[in-house]
Amino acid sequence: MIPELSPTLIRRRLTSLFPAELVEGIARERDAVQRHRKIDITMLVWSLILGFAVDGETRSIAAFQRAYQTATNQTVVRSSFYDRFTPELGDLLSDLLAHALEEVAVPHTIAPQLTQFRDTMIADATVFRLHRLLTAFPATHDDQSGAKLHLVYNVTKQTLAQFKLTDERTHESSQFRTGNWLRGRLFLFDLGFYGYRRFALIDENDGYFVSRLKTNANPLIVDERRKWRGRAISLTGSHLRDHLSKLKRKHIDVTGEFGFKRRQYGESRSAATREFRVVGVRNEDTDDYHLYVTNLPDEFTPEQVAALYSFRWKVELLFRELKSRYGLEKFETGDKAIAELLVVAALLTLLVSRALLAVFQELDPDVEYPEERWATTFRSVAQPVLGDLGVALGHPPPNLPELVRREARQPERSRLTLNKRVAHAFNTEMRP
Repeated sequence: MIPELSPTLIRRRLTSLFPAELVEGIARERDAVQRHRKIDITMLVWSLILGFAVDGETRSIAAFQRAYQTATNQTVVRSSFYDRFTPELGDLLSDLLAHALEEVAVPHTIAPQLTQFRDTMIADATVFRLHRLLTAFPATHDDQSGAKLHLVYNVTKQTLAQFKLTDERTHESSQFRTGNWLRGRLFLFDLGFYGYRRFALIDENDGYFVSRLKTNANPLIVDERRKWRGRAISLTGSHLRDHLSKLKRKHIDVTGEFGFKRRQYGESRSAATREFRVVGVRNEDTDDYHLYVTNLPDEFTPEQVAALYSFRWKVELLFRELKSRYGLEKFETGDKAIAELLVVAALLTLLVSRALLAVFQELDPDVEYPEERWATTFRSVAQPVLGDLGVALGHPPPNLPELVRREARQPERSRLTLNKRVAHAFNTEMRP
């Protein structure tokens, strides 16, 4: 049975996520509001969040101003609007993002075995270009600027768990913290986070991990975790790479010994060894193995370990959504504070999109909503949603003829259009 959808469904979810009282209260605490308010701070916030979806070309302040004016049916002086893009507004958005991280979740049970983990998490980072003159974010190449967005994505809840923005040169591995929060969680890592000390710390904190095995890793095999019939080559006591090219079995499932250096304390840095599970799944097309290192128990077969690792594609899709749908690489500003503010706004856009996705999945759990298809649809309705919020917050519905006249006309009378320049030239020539 198809559930009945209320016209106010989307509005109710958004206003419950960021009530006007919450936005205005934080804005006062952060000193992001002015005594004589010409701009509605709540609608400004929503114009930034939904404006990322509305305007598909650039992420300029002028584009956000157009979104705000359309939704509020209000003309705002450009300088007044620009003046609102301050570090205090950035603080307000950061507080709202922290609030949303706790509030937004799209529960999804992928397989019964994964319910034993508190969450399945993916840590990764992506680089995006900024204005060439934004020297606060140095890139790896000269005469460029680039930022790196570090994310921990919660696959279980389909939402962000952590984020940090740095310059492009900061290594992603340095931004992943360890501690008690790892307990009971499964982490999927690419090779940028590869490190046996990190794996040991996750294991010591009762967490779990899966990572591709580095091509130069050659652990000593101390045990085979499954027996093979016939005259199978014994791997115990040898190094993994010693017999790898000779193996024809479908799977590898062994315990390997890995050596690493502990964290330095004072002048000393002790050596240590740990045993981790190494699994391999043979790729018949390339005649080699996809190898993984993990501490998952034996109840997870090699195929399941490989399938779990393939979940890392989720975060790649997330980065593609941020860049292609919400224009993460299209910031037209050389101001560091504004660039940081816009990154937070982009993440808020993503979380608001997920909050609405949760509503529709709760209404009809049997319907599948692929993330990128959802994002495309979300973009197509962002401006009407923003207008609906404007009405809900006390602004009049847009006067469409006045809106068209205001936005389409030549803004400066002193600037001549091509038609007038040509006409002006002829009029000048004809004068005696």
